[in-house]
Amino acid sequence: MVVGGWLLPQAGSGESPASAGQLSAKGQILSLEKISKLAKAHKPGEILEVELEKKHGRYLYEVEILDTRSQVWELKLDARTGQLLKMELDD
Repeated sequence: MVVGGWLLPQAGSGESPASAGQLSAKGQILSLEKISKLAKAHKPGEILEVELEKKHGRYLYEVEILDTRSQVWELKLDARTGQLLKMELDD
């Protein structure tokens, strides 16, 4: 479920939309709008989901994009810098 542009995480995973909004407001992570633009620059298509996770003390955005060939791609981007860390076809 998406609330305020943030994907609500499943139990036990990801950051809440409220904490993600606070981190973005403090400048600790990029906004949903900025990360969406960066993700689409790497893989054009329709964004299906965006989730913010914290792994190994680092915030990451996981973005799922549906491309023009109806393939779903999963991109992982550094939430602070927007750097693409990984891109793969989603199973």
